Amino acid sequence: MVKVGDRVRYLNAVGGGVVVRIAKDIAYVDEDGFETPVLARECVVIEPAEPAKKAASVPASRVVEVAPVESFARETADDDDAPAVEERPEGEQLNITLAYVPDESKHLNTTRFSSYLVNDSNYYLYFAYLSRDDEGWRTRYAGVVEPNIQVLLEEFGQDEVNSLERICIQYIAFKKDKHFALKSPVAVEYRLDTTKFFKLHTFRESLYFDEPSWCVDLVKNDMPVRPVVFDAADLERAMKMKKNADAPVRKPVTRHAEKPGIIEVDLHASVLLDTTAGLSNSDILNYQLGKVRETLDQYRHARGRKIVFIHGKGEGVLRNALLKEIRDKYKNCTCQDASFREYGFGATMVTIH
Repeated sequence: MVKVGDRVRYLNAVGGGVVVRIAKDIAYVDEDGFETPVLARECVVIEPAEPAKKAASVPASRVVEVAPVESFARETADDDDAPAVEERPEGEQLNITLAYVPDESKHLNTTRFSSYLVNDSNYYLYFAYLSRDDEGWRTRYAGVVEPNIQVLLEEFGQDEVNSLERICIQYIAFKKDKHFALKSPVAVEYRLDTTKFFKLHTFRESLYFDEPSWCVDLVKNDMPVRPVVFDAADLERAMKMKKNADAPVRKPVTRHAEKPGIIEVDLHASVLLDTTAGLSNSDILNYQLGKVRETLDQYRHARGRKIVFIHGKGEGVLRNALLKEIRDKYKNCTCQDASFREYGFGATMVTIH
């Protein structure tokens, strides 16, 4: 039977260390200062603990209470540079996001990328970030992230993009020094479309980053976004991994105000009117301009709102009338050609200031 102080190796995995404590049938093994929970029956004793000497009796007046050691989150407790934990009322539900940020979003064929785990909750996360290839799963990062913190996982180049086609986040959520609602430990698998690393529209503004980023929601309001695959053996192996040798880059999660989306208004007569029978070209043009005025009046106070009017290429009659209408009557608006990639030559984008 395994005892505290025994030096052991693992029966079904590589590694081992000294047993520092035992809880029920779980032995906690110290590997270079990092405790790993493992089933006691899967530990093989290679060096028994030295026999304990009989302790001398201590007078009751000299007995002191020793505070328990929180080894499970030791790396965060001992980190003097870790940001202070601040809880938010809405943070009692787990929201976990994986984000990829290019160094140069306009040079996707040559840039390097950074990946982050965003812990938007009041819980500590003990987690592992994994990827899968033909030989099986590989741990890319393992460690603890504090509540409401985003942590840099790794930086990688174009040569590693294809290795991220299948990824997984395994996590255990907990709090320190207080009671909390229990969250189930799970593994969330995700299949990335790695071709998106080379598409400009993939990287957009988000709640968590000022620069363009690709944010993949893994858990929303306690619910995994992808099917949950819980494999106890994989989770146990992930928990045995040491944290990265270099201190991770951590910074508080910042939620930016959501920006309004783009309004699209199709001005084609076939869309606005059930029939054009009996209407002259002038009548149709006036109806189309009336739709423009109705839309701009509706959003006249929505600063920053962008509206795309789809008018088609044609002979430019509607486009010119649209530009004149805005120039003469809507001084708080500016115009420009809309995205050629999405609309071709047939659309104008209006920004309200």
